[in-house]
Amino acid sequence: MRSANPVLDRLDDVGRAERQVLGVGTADAMTVADVVSRTVGLLLVTGVTAALSWVLVPQAAWISAALAGSALASLALVLVISLKQITSPPVIVGYAVLQGLLLGVASRAFELVYPGIVAQAVVGTFGVFLGMAVLYRARLVRATPRLARLVIGTLVGIVAIGLVNLFAYLFTGRQGVAVYSLSDRVGWLPYVFSVVAIIAGALSFILDFDLVERSAANRLPRRYAWYCAFGLLVGLIFLYWQILRLLSYVRR
Repeated sequence: MRSANPVLDRLDDVGRAERQVLGVGTADAMTVADVVSRTVGLLLVTGVTAALSWVLVPQAAWISAALAGSALASLALVLVISLKQITSPPVIVGYAVLQGLLLGVASRAFELVYPGIVAQAVVGTFGVFLGMAVLYRARLVRATPRLARLVIGTLVGIVAIGLVNLFAYLFTGRQGVAVYSLSDRVGWLPYVFSVVAIIAGALSFILDFDLVERSAANRLPRRYAWYCAFGLLVGLIFLYWQILRLLSYVRR
C-alpha cells in the first residue's frame, strides 16, 4: 500500500531495493522511535525559526517578495528531497528552517488581522494529528487500499485545483476555491474546498503511520528515519495552512 504523502509515496520500493542490494542488520535498522525523535526535532527547528522570524523580520515593502522566495525555495527542496530520496539531515533541517521563516512571517500577517488565529490553528493542527494517531493506534481507522485510493485521489485533485486557482489569481486577480486576500468576502466554495483539504490531510496521516510502521518492521536503514520525519513535517505544514485559511474565513 502506498502513502498519500508524495514524500513517502515510494518509500516501500526504495527500501525493498536497498535491502536486496546491501542488506541491513538489526542494529542499523530504523525504528518508530527514531522517526518520532527526528520528527519532534524538525518541529522544534521549524517552531524556533518561525518565532525568530515573527519577531525579527521587519514588516516592509519587500516582505511579499521574501515570502514568495521562501515558498519557492521550500517547494524546490520538497521536490528535490522527494525525487532524490535524500536522507541527509542538513538538507532536511534546511527545509525546516525555510518553512519556519515562511510560517513565522505569514502567520504574523494573519495574526495582525485576526488576533488569536495562529494559536487556534496550531492547536487545531496538533489536535488533528494526535487524534489521527490515537485512531490509528486503536485500529479504529485502518489503512486499507480503498482508503489509500480515496485519499490519494482527493489530495491530487486538491493540489491540481489549488495550483490552477493560484495561477488564475496571479494573472487575473480572480479568487475561486481559495481566497488569498485577508479581507475579501468568502463564498461557500472556499469553505468546502478547505474542509475537504483538511479531511484529506488528516486521513493521509493514517496511511503515513502505516507506512512508517511497516518500514520499521521491514528493517529499513536507519537514515530513512530522517526521510519519514520529513514526510510527516510536510503533512503537518500542509494541514496547518488549511486550518489557518479556514479559520480566517470564519473570522471575517
